[in-house]
Amino acid sequence: MSIVAKQCGVKFIPPSIVLIYENKNTSKMRKRIIPVRNFSQYSDCSQAAERMKHHVRHSVYLESVSLAQLERLHLILRDHLQGLSLDQSLAVHRGSDPNDEDLNKLSDEELNRRKAQMDELFERNRRRKEDPDFVYDLEVEFPENSVRETCSWDEEQSDDDEF
Repeated sequence: MSIVAKQCGVKFIPPSIVLIYENKNTSKMRKRIIPVRNFSQYSDCSQAAERMKHHVRHSVYLESVSLAQLERLHLILRDHLQGLSLDQSLAVHRGSDPNDEDLNKLSDEELNRRKAQMDELFERNRRRKEDPDFVYDLEVEFPENSVRETCSWDEEQSDDDEF
């Protein structure tokens, strides 16, 4: 049975994951509501998402849904159980520019999630020898009028004078 997920969402009462999918054999759109059982405001979202993805009944339907997306949906459910509204939860998890945030201040769970996202992005952009557009020794010339970043140590006088 070939199933392709089209949309995913959450339902707060009862806590559930809503999946809209297309059955490729019949070309029909269907909706499946998957209940989230044994889940509280203290649950580990990554483990709950992994359990759901590999569940015997739901694995066929969730095959084309990424584990990261299931984890985000569980995070929204957990935030709702903690008393946050949907808008607040989305604002918290949307975040700002990833280059501006301090990763030292994140919890271990959030840090592991960010590392997994970075690894996924790296693998997606990585060039391998088997790729058709792979170039072994790529040289890139940057234009002379481009803006160069400066560092504070470049501007200071050398300290050799004092010795």
